[in-house]
Amino acid sequence: MKQSNRKGQSTLEYIILVTAIIAVAIVFLRPQQGGRLYDTVNHSYGQVAGGINTLTTNLTSSW
Repeated sequence: MKQSNRKGQSTLEYIILVTAIIAVAIVFLRPQQGGRLYDTVNHSYGQVAGGINTLTTNLTSSW
């Protein structure tokens, strides 16, 4: 009889659950401009967008 290891699956389910809770909180709390959550999310978006632009520029210039 084969036993499956559910520890890895449980960890993945926990990570997905926490991510979903954070996403719902961000959407429904509608952070106000100037608030800590708004500033943190806005800064994160800016960093990601900047990183994507940098990588895109590097890739297109290397062709």
